[in-house]
Amino acid sequence: MRLQRRKLVALGVLMSASALLATSCSSSSTPSGGGSTTTTTTAASSGGSALPKLDGQAFSVLGPWTKDEQATFQKVLDNFNTKTGAKGTYTSGGDDVPTILGTKVAGGAPPDVAVVASPGTVEKFAKGGNLKPASPAVQAAVAANYGPLWTTLGSVDGKLYGVYADASNKSTVWYNTKDYQTAGVSSEPKNWDEFLKTSKTLADSGVKAPISVGGGDGWTLTDWFENVYIRSAGLDNYDKLTKHQIPWTDASVTKALTTLKQVFADKTLIGDPATALQTSFTQSVANTFKPDAPSAMVYEASFVATQIKQEVPNAKVGTDAKYFAFPAVDNSKPTVVGGGDAVVAFTDNPAAQAFQLYMASPEAAKLMVSSEGSGFASANKNLKAGDYPTPTLGQVGADIVNAGDQFRFDMSDQAPAAFGGTKGQGEWKDLQAFLGNGDIAAAQAALEADAAAAFK
Repeated sequence: MRLQRRKLVALGVLMSASALLATSCSSSSTPSGGGSTTTTTTAASSGGSALPKLDGQAFSVLGPWTKDEQATFQKVLDNFNTKTGAKGTYTSGGDDVPTILGTKVAGGAPPDVAVVASPGTVEKFAKGGNLKPASPAVQAAVAANYGPLWTTLGSVDGKLYGVYADASNKSTVWYNTKDYQTAGVSSEPKNWDEFLKTSKTLADSGVKAPISVGGGDGWTLTDWFENVYIRSAGLDNYDKLTKHQIPWTDASVTKALTTLKQVFADKTLIGDPATALQTSFTQSVANTFKPDAPSAMVYEASFVATQIKQEVPNAKVGTDAKYFAFPAVDNSKPTVVGGGDAVVAFTDNPAAQAFQLYMASPEAAKLMVSSEGSGFASANKNLKAGDYPTPTLGQVGADIVNAGDQFRFDMSDQAPAAFGGTKGQGEWKDLQAFLGNGDIAAAQAALEADAAAAFK
């Protein structure tokens, strides 16, 4: 699993009958054996256009997915090949996709299709004239199957380039149900005060460090900040800070860091900050769910569910491990910070646009979310309730779909990589320093200096 840039992964739509958004337009489901389906994408599911026949047409796909994610995506690609007669092949670039793309584009040999996690990467290649705008058929399919926000996220200067193959909910706090029961905690915290109270109750019950913080991976701290900031500063300020239209020395940032410090500076809640700075994301998950775990809660995205399965195979998601939405701050509305992987076309190969059309369909989305091991889910609003392998994964997605315009893409993923996405630099480094010393003024000064340099 991509841990660094895959701060983004899972979305779904498994919800109660009263919350279902729509029914699937696919004509059949994936066989239980996990092989490729031979269904035909209907005109309804593809926004009014059926897939073309592409017998023998070869095309290449570069993406970030490895292991279980790659195996799941391969099922999707195989199904497209079967339906159209095309010969699509997938190559994994892992976290290095943007760099690989830069090299291939410069050399005049880009892949036909690429899957990219950052809107900034889409914008860079679109403005450089390297991407092909989505066809009218793809635009119609996106409009039919996604909320308006996802058209905006896939567009640059009003033109649609990207179709989101998956998405993630980064506003989830995962907890050990046994520790909650032992501590006598009977309800999930809904707001920040309740979150702090629950954490202290867990500490009083004997949990060594109730909140597990994986500060060794700086990206986890950007996610912490973003969730506190969007709830304390609001959507407008979140959008402005994302684009560096207000400085990191702004009072809204001061307020968010002050709120965050209530957790980061309290050793009874997270243990020694120095230890947290040596703890990786994977360790933070294990420290919450392994036998005799020192912690009872871990904040991170929906892909924690997949990581639990890898780190602590005996812990069952939905029973031993559950999640609640990141708590409200100052009575803020339910808001979701998340991300996603966009499918973009670099060439005029007819299979490239056809593949985008297919990826916008409920049928492709259903295949993407079919494997519990991959952790995939989808922003496609036309999935059915039974399309997800577990109720927990489905509810994660329902939260995002229901968020509507209250959804915002991960802030650091939208920033220049030098500021928001590089180990030992920019926001990652500055927030690690803040976790270690709790100095709000110093953190703001460093964040502003680094942001100003990166956004030039």
